[in-house]
Amino acid sequence: MEIQGVSAIVTGGASGLGQATAHALAAAGAHVVAVDLAEAAAAPGIVPVVADVTDEAALERAIAAAVERGPLGIVVHCAGIVWAGRIVGRNGPHSLEQFRRVIEVNLVGTFNVLRLTAAAMQQNAPNAEGERGIIVVTSSIAAFEGQIGQAAYAASKGGVASLVLPAARELAAFGIRVVGIAPGVFATPMGQQIPDEIRHTLSEQTPFPKRLGHPDEFAALAMHIIRNPMLNGTVIRLDGGLRMPPR
Repeated sequence: MEIQGVSAIVTGGASGLGQATAHALAAAGAHVVAVDLAEAAAAPGIVPVVADVTDEAALERAIAAAVERGPLGIVVHCAGIVWAGRIVGRNGPHSLEQFRRVIEVNLVGTFNVLRLTAAAMQQNAPNAEGERGIIVVTSSIAAFEGQIGQAAYAASKGGVASLVLPAARELAAFGIRVVGIAPGVFATPMGQQIPDEIRHTLSEQTPFPKRLGHPDEFAALAMHIIRNPMLNGTVIRLDGGLRMPPR
């Protein structure tokens, strides 16, 4: 997918992985709409839009803002929340309301972004290879090695990972690719919610490099996925070789 002159939407674009990706896309010449609950900082080539990814009307307004600047060809969906809680803890069973909230934001929000942006991309004229767009969604290595206390988060991210292939198969008819990234532990505001001792332990257990991931490393992979048309229908781990232990 050509980046120069194409409109792009990045959710979670006010901080962390989304912010780094929004800046990388803008630097490559894309017209970027950064969607977040908090307004993204003003930057050249980036238009901030405040919207909840679970809100259909708000997301449609963000898509309209992107289409005004040119055909929507790129979507990188990074918005999400993290929650830790045991299925049965000291204070009783896991909050059902909180479980629903995590699924609603991380999984239903991903599907909402996917369906609405794919509908907009279908209107694009195809390029020489028949491609109309690329949608990158964010899963997590917790989808595959969820730790104790991560039932809600792992379930939500496992759903995102499982969504990639059927979505890619269906949207291939329109020349739209779907790819997932499953990051490990990254130095982002969300990553800072993990207790210091756990983040230190996971850093030490990472084969190489023994540290948290940097947001620009996520952005670099997203940029490669966008540019490489053979990447489709798969979830790529970005974790330094980390395989998370049970706790």
